[in-house]
Amino acid sequence: MPINDSIEIEVKFHVPDPGLMRDRILATGATFCGRHFETNIRFENKTRSLRDQGILLRLRKDNQIRLTFKSPPPGGGEKDFKMHRELEVQVDDFDTTVAILEGLGFQQEQTYEKWRETFHLGDTEILIDTMPYGKFLEIEGEKSSIRDLAKRLHMRWEERILLNYLEIFEIIRREEKLPFNDITFENFKGHPVDIRKYLHLLYRLNGLLPEQQFL
Repeated sequence: MPINDSIEIEVKFHVPDPGLMRDRILATGATFCGRHFETNIRFENKTRSLRDQGILLRLRKDNQIRLTFKSPPPGGGEKDFKMHRELEVQVDDFDTTVAILEGLGFQQEQTYEKWRETFHLGDTEILIDTMPYGKFLEIEGEKSSIRDLAKRLHMRWEERILLNYLEIFEIIRREEKLPFNDITFENFKGHPVDIRKYLHLLYRLNGLLPEQQFL
C-alpha cells in the first residue's frame, strides 16, 4: 500500500465576512463538502523539541479521526506559500490513539478547536475556518491554482498569511497577555479578541524563517 505522503502548499487570508466569502466561493463553481467542528491535540516529545524542528504531531477529531505528522519539505519552503510534508493516517479510536502516543513517550502539549467549512474546486481545497480568535480563508492546492483562486475571490496577495494557527495564537497571547495555552472557544469567552488589531503583524511576518512555517 502506498504511503499517504505529500507536500502541502497553502496560504491563508483573514475573512471579516464569512457569508460573503461563502457566496464568492460557490460562485466559482466550487462544491460545498460540509461543516464540522474540530478538536486537535498537539503532542510533544519529552524534551519538547518537535516544534523547534518544525515538526507537528497532531491528533484530530471531526467527522473522522486522523493522526498527522508534518515536517519541513525537502529543500525548504519559499516566501510566497506555506509548504510542508505531510503524513496522515485515519484511526478508529481517539482515546486509544492518545493512550498509544502517551505510552510511546509523547505528551499532550496543546489543544485547539475550530469550525471548518470545506469546498472543492477541481484539485483545489478551499476552507473557511472559524477559530476562537478569528475567521480565515485557507486555499490549498497547486501554486498557480492558489494564486488564481485568491484573485477570483478578491483577496489581496500581499495580505496572505503564512503562519499557522498556533503561531497566530502565540502573537495574540503575547499581545493580549492571555493566561491560557489551549485555543478553545471556552477559553476565549472571557477574553474576546479583535484580530484586526494584529493583522499588520501577521502580514509583516510573511518572511519568517522556513523552519517556522510548517505547523
